[in-house]
Amino acid sequence: MPRPRRVVLPSVPLHIIQRGNNRIPCFASRSDYLTYLDMLRECAFDCACALHAYVLMTNHVHLLLSPGADDSASMMMQRLGTRYVGYFNRRHGRTGTLWEGRFRSSLVQDERYLMICHRYIELNPIRAGMADAPSDYPWSSHLANAFGQQNMLLTPHSVYTRLGSDPVTRQSAYRDLFREALSDEALDQVRQAGNGNRPLGAQPTDRLLQN
Repeated sequence: MPRPRRVVLPSVPLHIIQRGNNRIPCFASRSDYLTYLDMLRECAFDCACALHAYVLMTNHVHLLLSPGADDSASMMMQRLGTRYVGYFNRRHGRTGTLWEGRFRSSLVQDERYLMICHRYIELNPIRAGMADAPSDYPWSSHLANAFGQQNMLLTPHSVYTRLGSDPVTRQSAYRDLFREALSDEALDQVRQAGNGNRPLGAQPTDRLLQN
């Protein structure tokens, strides 16, 4: 059965998931994480993608971004993937592919789901048992979004900036969102949308595909 057609709309947030081939580790050292983030910053800028949230897990990554054009996200992921695989193979003396085919993505078409995606992404290390709190995990956007740590990768979405009239109240409101875990229903919605390349939100998929 063919995969569902990828839905991308300029300026509409996109939740991207890319996994290591056969779940192999994509990061083997601190330098690998830092190099990927540096390449991500450059590729996002070059391809007009505004990054809102991210997490780098051992064998996969999650990104939440708004593409500037229909092909911005695909261009960014192609450039980033090629550059990082070249670096990773040279550094670790390996050859061949690193990623599991094409990346998966889900259009976040309803503003109500944007903060759910933020939480889903930044809570990944806690669900995986890799940290006790999102602030304990260094390879995500949480310290920037929740505590104001400087992070040149990120461009806040308007839904995030509306959480407060100034950075302090905004970050406090953002931290409040993490006081409770996501519901099982919310987790299932995000996972099913991402794994199936389907839009996340209330608007019917068929209507989006017609645009």
